[in-house]
Amino acid sequence: MKNNKISTLGLIFPLVACLTLPLLGDKFVDRVEEATNAYKALIKAKDGGVPASLLEKCRCVVVIPHVIKAAFGFGGRHGKGIASCKGKKGKWSPLSFVKLTGGSFGFQIGAQSSDMVLFLMTDKSIQGLLGSKFTLGADASVAAGPVGRSVAADTDITLRAEIYSYARSKGLFAGISLEGASLRADSTAIKKFYGQELEPKAILIDHKVPKIPYIAREFTKVLP
Repeated sequence: MKNNKISTLGLIFPLVACLTLPLLGDKFVDRVEEATNAYKALIKAKDGGVPASLLEKCRCVVVIPHVIKAAFGFGGRHGKGIASCKGKKGKWSPLSFVKLTGGSFGFQIGAQSSDMVLFLMTDKSIQGLLGSKFTLGADASVAAGPVGRSVAADTDITLRAEIYSYARSKGLFAGISLEGASLRADSTAIKKFYGQELEPKAILIDHKVPKIPYIAREFTKVLP
């Protein structure tokens, strides 16, 4: 009888593990899908979209879907998203995962949740994706992104700002101010998505990951 119980448990534990692991992964797959849809919506926005010159010059793209307004503290927000950086040959990197916290966001319109897209333009701004913590506005300049595909490469678009930010809430996209917000790598999400611990630099700069999941490739396909 004892041996039968042991055999039964031996069958149950692997089954539970098989059922649990996909559930853990689903959360991150959903995050990637939501971020991909948010980016597509920004690019196709009828209210103007992102200037072509900005898309051509950006070095990295960060998308954080469903950024939530904090219950306590004026203007505080929290969200988790994904990032990809463009290599020297124009190839976009595998996905890394990031967190955004704090800051007083200029884009409000009474919304509790919004999708955010950041375009990183310089080497300095990319450090926000590689280190443990990076404060927008302090460690790199951040500006509300200009709206309109036909915007010329004027004084501001010539990289005076190191990061340009956009948000969508209630179907409307607009440039936003993210002064004081903190951006950092989400090490837990990276480990669970790829199945092992990886440094953000290995993913975003060196393009070294064990395997690129299909859903991740779908995101990089839509990047400029």
